Amino acid sequence: MKKFVFLVMAALLALPMTTFAASQEDAMISELQKQIQALSGELEELSDRLDDTERHSTLDRIEFSGDLRGKAHSLHYGDVTYNPGIDVNFQDFFEKLAPAAMGSQSGPLGGFVAFNPQNPDFQDVNGNPGPDGIADWGGGLLNPTEMASVNPSPLDTMFANMYNSNPAGYQQLFTNFMNWAQNGMVGAGVVPMALAVPDTYDIDNDILYSSRLRLNMKAKVWDNVKFAGRLVMFKNWGDSTGSKVFDSWNSFTMDGNSSTNTSGDWLRVDRAYFDWSNIGDSGFYLSIGRRPSTDGPPTEFRENEMRGGTPTGNVMDLNFDGITIGRNIEDWTGIEGMVARFCYGQGFESEWGNGELFNDQGKIKDTHFAGFNFDLYNDSTNFLQATVFTAQGINDGFKGTIAFPTQYGELFAPTLYKDMQKFPNFNFVTRVQPSTEIGDMNLAGLVFAREEENGIKWFTSGGWTQMRPNGKAGMFGGMGTDAIFEAQLNTDGSEIIMSPATASESKNRNGYGFYTGVQVPAPMGKFGLEYNYGSKYWTPFTQGQDDPIGSKLATRGHVGEAYYIFDINPNMFVKLSGIYYDFVYSGSGSPVGKPKKIDDIKDGKEYSLLPVIDTAYDLNASLTVQF
Repeated sequence: MKKFVFLVMAALLALPMTTFAASQEDAMISELQKQIQALSGELEELSDRLDDTERHSTLDRIEFSGDLRGKAHSLHYGDVTYNPGIDVNFQDFFEKLAPAAMGSQSGPLGGFVAFNPQNPDFQDVNGNPGPDGIADWGGGLLNPTEMASVNPSPLDTMFANMYNSNPAGYQQLFTNFMNWAQNGMVGAGVVPMALAVPDTYDIDNDILYSSRLRLNMKAKVWDNVKFAGRLVMFKNWGDSTGSKVFDSWNSFTMDGNSSTNTSGDWLRVDRAYFDWSNIGDSGFYLSIGRRPSTDGPPTEFRENEMRGGTPTGNVMDLNFDGITIGRNIEDWTGIEGMVARFCYGQGFESEWGNGELFNDQGKIKDTHFAGFNFDLYNDSTNFLQATVFTAQGINDGFKGTIAFPTQYGELFAPTLYKDMQKFPNFNFVTRVQPSTEIGDMNLAGLVFAREEENGIKWFTSGGWTQMRPNGKAGMFGGMGTDAIFEAQLNTDGSEIIMSPATASESKNRNGYGFYTGVQVPAPMGKFGLEYNYGSKYWTPFTQGQDDPIGSKLATRGHVGEAYYIFDINPNMFVKLSGIYYDFVYSGSGSPVGKPKKIDDIKDGKEYSLLPVIDTAYDLNASLTVQF
């Protein structure tokens, strides 16, 4: 536009002047100059308006970038053990059972009608059926004739099933009850009770393919306001069901890992937030939305990416919605690259979307996060960061969708299990939710990373977690504790159920984690080694990591990883990797349940409602294209 103004001025100034007298010429030139000046002003104004319109139109467009990763895994699990059991308050159970054992029908658990605990085969001294003619309770279910004449009580059904399926367990239970009765009806205590015959086996999934598509979005809203977001599709090849069988906490898809757990061929909003920077020339910024809280330092090295998230990746790698207020405080402290941030977020909403009307039981609470993240030093060679935060109102689970395991039907829902056996190719998908608040947690992490002049990069990171249980528990336990179950009749009095009453303890528990690694230049790319360790009560919020065996940084035990990255071109690379897990304690990645030694569960000294893994390894190869 300015070039056009210049040409107009030049043309007007080049008009022939010879036909004018000197005075007329001066007057004409003066008038033309005024007209040119006015025209120039109008053209400049028009130019500015057009520039603003063009600029606004351009910057309002969302800019897309992204990457596509194809990955192949060979997964191998060693000594997977299924040995379910629960802790039962037998003092409470025997007190409720005593009236029935003495012939009463009005005890807390009802009475016996067709089953004699002291003579389960209903035989007399000569081996003949008892006086009522019912002899089959010791060897199987009642036949139709007997069923017509007897209406079994809940205690009849419970003890008959136990006697038929586990005679040794039944005999031990009967012996313990008699000893308790002869000991003044005291001292039964809390005793573990096995629910099934233990089984240990290996699993080999020789090939598992996955595809991950990430679409990054950004837009400049104004000079100091910008939008950023990321959409993710993550799926296993040949699987878009969106739910997995609930065999571990890693298979539990919830809000915090919905975009990092293989779920299907649809896009999920992984991130969506705006940044409002230098508010009122104060240097402070405000950011609201679904946070960039995954892929934080130092996890970017193994991903061959730039730093992808804000908090220390050793303690926080989890999606959540929230707010960040921060400022670069280098001008205050004189420390290069120093940034302070306060973060707040919500990890669970209890009142909306429950299985109860307006959460009328009031047992579950909202989960809130709050804490600070500091880039303590950053000069592009050295990086030091600290993260400290708290999570208040943690429940014994999160809202999510699972495929119900058939084995749990056998253990906890025998009526349902009868129908499930008729449809071996089906298992129903159900939405699950927590049952009670179990406590609070505090977490902290520190990471130092450095890049040497020769291109070698290395890092070390430490973490601390503290579980603060409140003494409450759900089916799978309390915070870092097991549940203690008590026997009770169900609502209609037709069945005896075991219900979690309290947690086994309410003691604060500290956990510790360590993570280190090195990455060195190598032919055509780079080679890396990493190691991490987690203690018995180590419980970071790293469920957002997408390793199929589970978040390696949440492991209660040892993990080693070696990888080689081949840089095909600046926007394309191949990664070959091997990860080895040595689990020492159960419950990696979950605050629910008491961590127990894997060897004790294998040996039958301890129990776990979920299967546990002793060792595992993941050999994988991936190709990533960035665009």
